[in-house]
Amino acid sequence: MTSQETGGGGYTLPEITRTDCLRCGTEVHGLAGRYACPMCGWVNHWSEGYSELPTAADDPDWPGEDTPA
Repeated sequence: MTSQETGGGGYTLPEITRTDCLRCGTEVHGLAGRYACPMCGWVNHWSEGYSELPTAADDPDWPGEDTPA
């Protein structure tokens, strides 16, 4: 599956990617270049991903800006 495919809701599905953990070397898998190592706890920064993260407005369940928190 590639990042170009779309899901049933019309959103783009993220690509499953892999890399080696920068701390312990364990092979880790993530979504669109965002990783977390289950062995040592290393995570890469969200901005290192391959695509923009969706906004709250992209969430079909988001009530909107005028709704009190």
